[in-house]
Amino acid sequence: MIDQRMFSNIDWTLCVLVLLISGVGLIALSSAIVGSPGQEDYLIQQIYRILGGIVVIILTQLIHYRHWARVGFLMHLVVIVLLVLVLFYGTGGPGAPVQRWLKVGPFFFQPSEFSKFTLVLALSHHFRDFEQPKGNWVWMIWPLALMAVPVVLIIKQPDLGTALLLVIVFIPIIFLMGIRLKTIFFLAILSIASLPIVWIYVLKSYQKGRILTFLNPERDPLGSGYHIIQSKIAIGSGRVFGKGYGEGTQGQLNFLPAHHTDFIFSVFSEEWGFIGAMMVLLLFLTLTLWSLAEVLKSKNRISAILITGIVAIIISHVLINIGMTTGLMPVVGVPLPFFSYGGSSMLSMMFGVGLLLNIRMRRFEKN
Repeated sequence: MIDQRMFSNIDWTLCVLVLLISGVGLIALSSAIVGSPGQEDYLIQQIYRILGGIVVIILTQLIHYRHWARVGFLMHLVVIVLLVLVLFYGTGGPGAPVQRWLKVGPFFFQPSEFSKFTLVLALSHHFRDFEQPKGNWVWMIWPLALMAVPVVLIIKQPDLGTALLLVIVFIPIIFLMGIRLKTIFFLAILSIASLPIVWIYVLKSYQKGRILTFLNPERDPLGSGYHIIQSKIAIGSGRVFGKGYGEGTQGQLNFLPAHHTDFIFSVFSEEWGFIGAMMVLLLFLTLTLWSLAEVLKSKNRISAILITGIVAIIISHVLINIGMTTGLMPVVGVPLPFFSYGGSSMLSMMFGVGLLLNIRMRRFEKN
C-alpha cells in the first residue's frame, strides 16, 4: 500500500519552478526555429518531451528513493555498457556530426546524459553508512572508479563537456563525505601536473582550438571563434528590454549555430534583453536554493547525497551553458536544463527532479 501522506507532501513549488522554466524554454524555442528549414516540428517534439518528462517524474515517485539508490550501481553499470556501445555503434544524432547517440528505431538516445544521475545514485548507496577511515584516502578508490570509467568513455566519444560535468558533480559529494584538506591538496597538485598530458594525448585538435578560441575568439572569427562572437552579438544587441518576441536576427537568420540547443539562451536574451535573461537566472537560482534547503532537513545520508548531486548537476549545466554563451567559458556543448531542445537531456533532468520530489514526499518518515 502507498502511504497517502506522501501526496500531501508534494513540493508544488519545485513543480511550478520546473514547469515555468520549461514553459519559458518553449517560448524561446518557438522563436528560435522561425526561418529554420527542417526545424518546424521541433516545438511539438519538445512539448512531447516535457509531457514525457512529467510521466517520468510521476513514475519515479512510485519507488522509494532508497530503492533507487539500491539499484544505482546496476543502473550505472548499464549506462557504462551503453557508453561502450556508443564507441562501436554510435551515431551523430539529428543534426550533430559527433558520435554520441545510440539509435533505437526512430529515436536517438544519449547515454552520457543519464550517466550523471546514475553516478549520484551509485555514490549515495555506496556512502549510505560510510565512516571515513582516519589517516588514509584509500576509501576514495572505489568512488573514483565509479566516476572515472564513464569519464574516459565519454571523452572517447568525444564529449569533453559531459565528462567535465561528471567530475564537477563528484566533487561536492566527496566534500559532503568529509574529504581532508591534505587529500584535496594532493589531488589538486596531481590534476595540475596532468594538464600537459591531457593537452598532448587526450584533447582532440578541435577541443584545443576551443580553449585557444576562448582565450582569444578573434583568432579565428569565421571558424572556431564564430559561435562565441555571434552569441555575444545576440546577447549584447538585446540590451535592457530586448528586441521583442520573434524580432531577433542572430538565431532566426541562422547567424548563430545551434541556436535551438546549446545557444538558445543567446536567442532568448536577444529578444527579451537583460530583464528576460535575469528572470531566467532568477528562476534557476530559486530552484537551486529551494532544493538545497532540503539538504538541511535530510534525515539520512542517502537523501543528502542525492539532493547535493542532483542540484550540482542542474547548477553546473546552467553555469557552463550561460558561461559559454557569454564567452566566459569555452564552448563545450552543454545544454541549458529544461530549456534547450533535446530528448535525453530533458528526460534525464526530469528524472532528477522526480528524485528530488521523491525525497520531499517522504519527509514524514522517521529515517
